[in-house]
Amino acid sequence: MADLDSALDAAAATVAAADALLIGAGAGFGVDSGLPDFRGDQGFWKAYPPLGRLGIHFEEMANPLWFERDPALAWGFYGHRLNLYRRTRPHEGFHILWRWGKAKPGGFRVFTSNVDGHFQAAGFRGNVVECHGSIHHLQCCGCCTPAIWNAGDLELDVDEETFRAAPPLPSCPQCGGLARPNVLMFGDWGWIPARTHEQEDDFRAWLAALGRRRLAVVECGAGSAVPTVRWQCEQAASLPGARLVRINPREPHGPAGTISLALGARDALSAMDARMSGSHGSRVSS
Repeated sequence: MADLDSALDAAAATVAAADALLIGAGAGFGVDSGLPDFRGDQGFWKAYPPLGRLGIHFEEMANPLWFERDPALAWGFYGHRLNLYRRTRPHEGFHILWRWGKAKPGGFRVFTSNVDGHFQAAGFRGNVVECHGSIHHLQCCGCCTPAIWNAGDLELDVDEETFRAAPPLPSCPQCGGLARPNVLMFGDWGWIPARTHEQEDDFRAWLAALGRRRLAVVECGAGSAVPTVRWQCEQAASLPGARLVRINPREPHGPAGTISLALGARDALSAMDARMSGSHGSRVSS
C-alpha cells in the first residue's frame, strides 16, 4: 500500500535524522519472539489452559493475593513465565533498535512495561526503565525488608497440567518467608518500586539533558488497555524537536504528527532499517 510505504519512509527518515532515540515497548513487542499474546481471555487461556478451566482471567491471576491464598498456583504462573522468558530468544527487532541507539550522539533509552528482561538479554545495559518491574528480581512477600534481589538461576518445577509449582518455593534470604517477583501486579500495594525509581531518575535526567536536540520516539506493541508506555511516549514526543513513530497492528494512531505503522514490530523495524541502509528493493504491498 502506498500509504504504508510513505509512512515507513517517513519513519525511517525520522530515526535517521534524530540525535537521540527513545524506545517504548509494550506486551505486543514480545509476540514476534514467540511469547504468548495475553490480549483478551482467549489469548490468555490458550497459553494457560488450566486457568481457563478455572475461569481465572489474567487481571485476576496477576494479583499479589494469590501469594497468600495459593502460593503454589501463584508461583506456577510466574515460575512458568520466568522459565519461558529465559528459554525464548529476543527477535531481530531488539538488535535493530540497539544498533540505531548506539549510533545516536545523544544516546538512547528504553521505556517498557514488559517484565521479561529481553532488552537486557539483547545487550541493553543501564539504559532501560522497567516501569512494571522485573520477573528476574525478587522481593519478600512480607515487610521484613525493602530489599530487592536478583533471581539468579532460579528455576521452578511447574506442572504443565495444573500450572502449580512444586516446593521448595522461593524464599526471602532474610526472614525465610515466601518471596515473590518484583513485578507490579493489579491491586498491588506491596510492590517495592526502588529499582524502577532509580531507572526513572536516570531516564528523566537524560530527557532533560537533551534540550532541543532532535528525538525520535519509536513505540512498539504498546496498547491502550494498560496505557503507561503510550502515555510516556506521547509525553516525550511533545518535547521540542521530537516525533513519535507508533508501531502497532491494532492501535497505530496517535496525536497529531504521529507516524502510524499498522504492522508488527519486527516487520516494521526491519522495513525501516532496510530504508535507512538503502538496501530495500520492492515496496510494501497489500
